[in-house]
Amino acid sequence: MTDRRILSLWFPRLGADRLMRQDPQLLEMPLAVVQEISNAQIVSSVNADAAARGIRTGQPVRDAHAMCEGLVTRTRNTEAEAAFLMVLQRWAGKFSPWVATEADDGLVVDLTGCAHLFGGETPLLGVVRQDCSDLGLAVRMGLADTRGAAWALARFAGQTAESHRSGDAIDQEARATRSRAGKRRHWTKGGAAPVHSPGAHDATHPIAAPGQNYSALSPLPVAALRLDDGVAEQLSRLGLRRIGDLLGQPRASLARRFGRGLVMRMDQAMGSAPEPVSPARPPDHFAVRLTLPDPIGLETDMLAGIDRLLPRLCGQLRDKGRGARRVRLQAFRSDHDIQSVGIGLARPTHDPERIRPLLAMKLENIDAGFGIDMLRLEAVQSEPLHTRRTVGHLDAGQAVNRRLASNTAMDDLIGRIGARVGLDAVTRLHPADSHIPEKTSKIMAAAWSAPHEGEWRSAPTPRPLLMWRPEPVSAPDTPHVPQEFRWRGQTLQRRRATGPERLAPEWWLDDPDWRTGVRDYWVTDTEDGQRLWLFYGHGGTMSSGWFCHGAFA
Repeated sequence: MTDRRILSLWFPRLGADRLMRQDPQLLEMPLAVVQEISNAQIVSSVNADAAARGIRTGQPVRDAHAMCEGLVTRTRNTEAEAAFLMVLQRWAGKFSPWVATEADDGLVVDLTGCAHLFGGETPLLGVVRQDCSDLGLAVRMGLADTRGAAWALARFAGQTAESHRSGDAIDQEARATRSRAGKRRHWTKGGAAPVHSPGAHDATHPIAAPGQNYSALSPLPVAALRLDDGVAEQLSRLGLRRIGDLLGQPRASLARRFGRGLVMRMDQAMGSAPEPVSPARPPDHFAVRLTLPDPIGLETDMLAGIDRLLPRLCGQLRDKGRGARRVRLQAFRSDHDIQSVGIGLARPTHDPERIRPLLAMKLENIDAGFGIDMLRLEAVQSEPLHTRRTVGHLDAGQAVNRRLASNTAMDDLIGRIGARVGLDAVTRLHPADSHIPEKTSKIMAAAWSAPHEGEWRSAPTPRPLLMWRPEPVSAPDTPHVPQEFRWRGQTLQRRRATGPERLAPEWWLDDPDWRTGVRDYWVTDTEDGQRLWLFYGHGGTMSSGWFCHGAFA
């Protein structure tokens, strides 16, 4: 008999509970969280109000709306749910240091040697239940000697074994057998199992006494062993619907027919196979601070403090093989106020000489007040930084080092400009594969992208230097280039026109600027020296006519 005690926490309404915590107005209405699976909208989580009206997870959204009038739906955010689960993992650390996530809606806690700190296992579960109630979370719990048994108790306690064909569903039965549905044998002797309807008893949080895994798991359905739906259905067809029925079968025959995975799950639940709880590794945290004996207020003094903090911070980053991407400086004033400034870098680095000038530019934004007692420097965002090693001839290695050193000049320039206007405001163009003139390039943030390598794809005909959204031109509605037209309040005379170049819209997209249909582009020279890019739209969802799309140099 093992002395381990494992607690499994299952949050069946994690997605809905997270949204209700953000928006309290959702507490008074039925809520369903929706996700798209194989081009179908499926309900992934519901609140208590929606569940009381018959809405269940895995149900199509159209059926849910038909069953519940006034149902409120929200799109599922898997990243936000994962972040929320990580917050709950840190909260569960108050019960044991060994906490790990389980799937995307549960936690597993190794309580070995920790329950007595809360007065025993039952009071500990009471604390968990009260904390989750205060947090507005629905929780199911199970406590046993093994991780598999705790998982089964948390999710299936109080449920009875079911058959994959209950005998009560009309679409599952032939007409000749419906009349005999009530004369079948009892489900324990091979007949159809009764349909389980969740009730109040499902909200219990059972505890399996030490060494009592067999008696605690025997009445539960075989799905509690964490089996695939196909394997559980095959076992149900053979009459093996309870875990107790399965544990009494020869293991060799089970392994031959259903694979070794079934036997492994049985061993894990009963404690024959190890299944440790591996807590997640805490994220790396890079921060240093400097406590000052007397308050300071001059920029030169703060810069001297940065000179002492920055090498220590960069040393921590270098030891972990990472480079800072965003750095924050906090100044703690003597009146308990905190002044904070942050910088971003175009390339991760742990070189103090590249970070110091950017911090010096931000010091003027710090109000020292009556003096600063402490400085704190933190790498808010860091990325892996792979060191480069020279190989080959000595001269070749020195040339590589010189080239790499020169590459940082552009990154430093982007960082300096981004420190003033924001890194997202510094952009660069990358070529895009499209025949639409305004879509031949895409705008990307310079700090988060690399320069394009190679030549740009040239257009079949010259493109204007300036391009804007199509502007209407007053001219006769004919496909021939007008001799005289009016644009931007000026009357222009055509001197020469080259073209046409016909471009068709992307039929799979509804672009408002291309509702004029197929276009014929003309490079048009005017008598006053302008070279314009005119096109005639043959008409689509809008009327036909002439437009100006750009101007050449």
